[in-house]
Amino acid sequence: MKTPTLKAQLMGLVKLTRWKEYIPFVVPLTLLGALLAAQPRNVALDWRLAAVTLANILAVAYAFMINDIEDAPDDARDPDRAARNPITMGEIGVRVGYAACRLVAAATLILYALGGTSALLIGGITLLLSHLYSWRPVRLKAWPVTDIVSHSLMLSGLLLLAGYFVYDMAPGIVWFVAAGVTLVSVYGQLYNQLRDYDMDKAAGLFNTAIILGENNTKRLMYFSLALAGICILAAIFRGVFPLWLGLVVLVSVPVSLYFYSGKTDMRGTAALDMSGKVQGQFLLNLNIIIAVWLVQVVVSQLFIR
Repeated sequence: MKTPTLKAQLMGLVKLTRWKEYIPFVVPLTLLGALLAAQPRNVALDWRLAAVTLANILAVAYAFMINDIEDAPDDARDPDRAARNPITMGEIGVRVGYAACRLVAAATLILYALGGTSALLIGGITLLLSHLYSWRPVRLKAWPVTDIVSHSLMLSGLLLLAGYFVYDMAPGIVWFVAAGVTLVSVYGQLYNQLRDYDMDKAAGLFNTAIILGENNTKRLMYFSLALAGICILAAIFRGVFPLWLGLVVLVSVPVSLYFYSGKTDMRGTAALDMSGKVQGQFLLNLNIIIAVWLVQVVVSQLFIR
């Protein structure tokens, strides 16, 4: 096989990060954590938030990169998965991929350290889970329960807490928000496993969905969403969020309905059920709400204080 050019390998490395799949939720979750910590205490947001936000992005990038490297032999069996994996397609070599992972991990830890000791600790756990989730000697994603727990923490709850602990050390009622977003991620992982059920079963995997079966997986999926809703409502009633954000929701909902038809899920594949049809709308709403809240806080810091 002909050795890819340097430009082709660089493009392959960018493809390996699969950045489009997670930036839309990593950024708002990090910002949400910081806003929940800083606003009630009138603490000014600063450059540390930028450092930890970038650290969270790189930590999740590491998770996706190591996943595609370790899964390359499995992805080769499926044309769709093979097409999106630059290792399988020969765009970059395994050694190059691992070298890139090491550089990303080092940069991630440095950026977390800029956010403080607590952020570094949380970030270190996130990075460790990101590695163990796909690394074949352990491969947490191949086992029931650990696949759901590790996925939901590293791609949701820990991201929010990393942003929060930059500005405060006592989450209090914010633990309910962290639990809520983690449970939403539990739903997301169960949904993904349900979508890939036949393929994973044929591959001999024993993840949570395969152990539970399709019907029980659906029940657990909806139960996770219900619990997430309860946690978020509890936080709302305790005044964690500014009341004026309700007005933003009234605007963002019709905007999201305009941009998303509701025929596909977040990955652009055919939605399995009604919940899959609103995934894109939910994510757009989240980004709009957090963006407006962030602008309000920054403007307040610059012109009111």
